[in-house]
Amino acid sequence: MRLHFPLLVLTCALFALAGCTGRLPGGAPVSEDILKQASEDTADFALYPVTRAFLPTVAHWPPTGKQENLSWIGASRGAKTQIIQPGDKLTLAIWDSGDNSLLTSLDQKVVQLQDVTVAANGSIFMPYVGNISVIGLTPDLAREDLQAALEAIVPSAQLQLSMSEGRNNSVDLVSGVANPGTYPMPDRNYSVLGLISAGGGISSSLNNPQIRLMRGGNIYGTSIDRLLNNPNLDTLLRGGDRVFVEEDQRYFLSFGAAGKEALHIFTKDQVSAMDAVSIMGGLNDSKADPGGLLILREYRANAITTGVRGPRMTRVVFSVDLDSTDGIFSARRFQINPDDLIIATESPINDVLTVSNIIGNFVGVFNATNNLAN
Repeated sequence: MRLHFPLLVLTCALFALAGCTGRLPGGAPVSEDILKQASEDTADFALYPVTRAFLPTVAHWPPTGKQENLSWIGASRGAKTQIIQPGDKLTLAIWDSGDNSLLTSLDQKVVQLQDVTVAANGSIFMPYVGNISVIGLTPDLAREDLQAALEAIVPSAQLQLSMSEGRNNSVDLVSGVANPGTYPMPDRNYSVLGLISAGGGISSSLNNPQIRLMRGGNIYGTSIDRLLNNPNLDTLLRGGDRVFVEEDQRYFLSFGAAGKEALHIFTKDQVSAMDAVSIMGGLNDSKADPGGLLILREYRANAITTGVRGPRMTRVVFSVDLDSTDGIFSARRFQINPDDLIIATESPINDVLTVSNIIGNFVGVFNATNNLAN
């Protein structure tokens, strides 16, 4: 009996400690503490329970965090041929079987003009003919024009033409693929997905890959998921375009009794509260309060101006009750915004469980001691 007296004293002391302090120290806030603060007159934030009735209201509120508001160019159809631009290289093969040809000899009936660069004004120089403009022509039309000009000098000559695309008929695939580099455009029907395929496909390590198209002084953007699901967005490329594939830059934070306290990159275009719980590794089964998932968000000051649909205050806390059916369904439709902070609160019952665990450990020690004594 004497051996159990210290246990009784320790038990009383621990329960007294829990009663005096309200709760034992923990790694996350308790939901009832935050909810209590929201009801105080001095509260500097507004609290909104996430329910089915509330979802249509919050859907009209202004966006927050780092939002990508880039436009994108719709798809169109282009010609299956290329057009000649300054910087392209043309190879001309001229055949002439005449005995007194100006171009060929008796032993060689063909002469080649290798890699003739199209000048900035769109012309090339051909011996005995001079400068001929080929800019904007397809290779077939350019061959016909060069052939006609050559026949005026050498009636028996025949001309063949091949083209190698220069900078103005090429595009840059800068990042996010297996093989970045400069790719010639085979025709005017070359699209973004065609370029990405030529580059070996998108890196599997990127979360929700985003496509950025730089054209002139403009930047266009969309996600690869949106592009794959909407073929009418597979825009045609133009010479000089630069395409980047990069990871989604948007993120949210997790804190408290969550599976992981970290910064989490968006894994898709729209992330719901339930998606976020999954991304951050779920809730800590032994600590978290499923009825107290909190989402902290800060709105701009103009979100609460007269005539604008928005919250009552710039600082907002959304509470999600995953213990109720309505709360679970609503969490699947509530959208997380970039820079949101998600707090998995601890359940108050953890204080009692903590004390119980401590007592249980000491009971085991004292039982072992009694057994030894006997």
